[in-house]
Amino acid sequence: MADHLRILIGCETSGVMRRAFAARGHDVWSCDLLPAEDRSNRHIVGDVRDHLADGWDLLIVAHPPCTRLCNSGVRWLHEPSKRLPETYPAAEREAYALMSREDRLAFLWSDLDRGAALFAACWQAPVPCVAVENPVMNPHAKARLPADLPRPQTVQPWWFGEPFFKATSFYMRGLPRLSPTNRLTPPKVGTPEHKEWSAVHRASPGPDRWKFRSRTFEGVAEACADQWAGGAAEEAVA
Repeated sequence: MADHLRILIGCETSGVMRRAFAARGHDVWSCDLLPAEDRSNRHIVGDVRDHLADGWDLLIVAHPPCTRLCNSGVRWLHEPSKRLPETYPAAEREAYALMSREDRLAFLWSDLDRGAALFAACWQAPVPCVAVENPVMNPHAKARLPADLPRPQTVQPWWFGEPFFKATSFYMRGLPRLSPTNRLTPPKVGTPEHKEWSAVHRASPGPDRWKFRSRTFEGVAEACADQWAGGAAEEAVA
């Protein structure tokens, strides 16, 4: 078993990734602007950037705000939506609703810059091993990110025994690529099973939709804990 590591899980409220590493004996903390859903006392409420230099062996940014960085949100940078998602503060959503089209566009492009800055800060953190999660990025986001950013590894929950579709990209430094642990066979398009596997993308609008769509699957977290903790320990000792 790998030596005990000091691990920070950034931008996580669910505790799924934190619990997976904690179960293996590591000193692990999560951090987010919101409280932990499981009310853990090993959760820091605050900006992850304020804690990047606290002497971690491994940093995993589980789900940084990515609405503007991902491909699925790129269309709003050209024709702004009429409202912001529930993930934004109420005051910000109310102000946005009253903006002109031009002001909304300016806000969304500024939001893109903020998201890219957060991603870059995490990627460049003074930590030996780093993994930053994000969906497939749009070209505008890629142009704002560090030049040394490698090609990500894109995984699916069904690689790890979870019957769901959700392409997730990990940008990794000092860590091995994840290997499937329990690869399932995806159902054919158009079948009822395919619709069930697409639950993340088909989630109905509502105040908690963002939680469901951003949650880390337990199978993925277990694979990260098993396959990254050992690599991080070796890197930290080297």
